[in-house]
Formats: sequence, C-alpha cells, structure tokens
Amino acid sequence: MKLSVNGRSVLFSTIVLPASIFFFSCGGGSSSESAEATVDSTQNMPAHDHAAATDSVPATVPLVKQAEVIIAATYTDTVVNGKAKFDALDNGKVKMELEIEVPSKAGKSVAVHIHEHGDCGDNGKATHGHWNPTNAQHGKWGSASFHLGDIGNVKLDAKGKGTLTMETDLWSLGGTPDKNILGKAIIVHGGVDDYTTQPTGNAGSRIGCGVIQ
Repeated sequence: MKLSVNGRSVLFSTIVLPASIFFFSCGGGSSSESAEATVDSTQNMPAHDHAAATDSVPATVPLVKQAEVIIAATYTDTVVNGKAKFDALDNGKVKMELEIEVPSKAGKSVAVHIHEHGDCGDNGKATHGHWNPTNAQHGKWGSASFHLGDIGNVKLDAKGKGTLTMETDLWSLGGTPDKNILGKAIIVHGGVDDYTTQPTGNAGSRIGCGVIQ
C-alpha cells in the first residue's frame, strides 16, 4: 500500500492481526460470558427439572396398622373435644371411629373434614383446604364427586356429643399420597356441610382441629 508523505511515496504493509485480535478480544469476553451463562443455564436446568420431577414423584410412607387423632378447640370461647381411632383392616380398608363433643352445638350437626396439612395454627386455617388428592369437586361422601377428605356431618345429641364410624378403601395409613391420611388434619366446623358450595360446603369456621398420627 503506497501513501504520499511530504511529497514522497512510502510503501506500507497491511497487517490484519490487530483486527483479528480486536475481534477476538471484544468477542472473547462476550463469548466467555455467554459460554458461562450457557454452562450455568445448562447445569441449572437439569437440576431444576430434577427437583420438579422429584417433587412430582409420590413419596411412599411405611404402612402402619393403627393411627389416632386428638381433637382440641381452636378458639378459647368454644369448647371442642374429640378423638378418632383409625385401624387398617385385613380387607384393605381403613376403619375410622370418631367421637366429638361440642356443647354449644347440642342437638345440632357439625361438619367434619380431613384437611391437607397437619398444622392447626391460625385457628385451624393453617390446615389449608380439604384433602383432595384426586382433584374432584366437593360433595357428599359416596356421591358422584367428592373430596377424599369429605367425611360429612355428625349429629350431636342433647349434650353435644356425637359419633361416626366408617370404613373405606380410599384411605390408607401410610403408602402413597393419593391415599395416605397420616399427617393430615381433622377439622370440626361450626356449621353443617351443604355438600354443594365449592370447595368448602359452606361449613363455617374451624372450631376444632387435630393431626392424624
């Protein structure tokens, strides 16, 4: 390449290395960051996917033959006492024998449900909603659609005492989450279940609670 300098013709050699270095240098940092991001993303994605997959895999709990729950009041101004015994029968069913006492509701009925979480805090609200592993509509037990936690209404006598006995093969004491009731909560409501209102049955406040253990 010739250039004229002070009237003289000077020959220069064109060197392309700086351009190459420039592109390598500028692109190098960006590529490195991109590569690092790509590596991190590639490393993180499987971990995230694995965690999600792990969460979705049913956690099997060892089966036991018996369980129980002690039910206590969630409000200081409303007396609620109760207990339930659960037995795993040889025919694959679970038998529940429930006893509750709510003197202020004597001669009336109160709704009883199994709720998702075994935490009776916040006046029973920490139990969250009805246990419903099949994602069904709320309804009366044994009807076309009902939650597996939809036990139903318990009639109380003149002293506010009531009992309920039932057997079902839809529950288990241990096993997989679609049937296992261990660690779930029993909630006694202040009203009756209308079996229609979604998803609660309009059963009223949570006046009693206990965890199945």
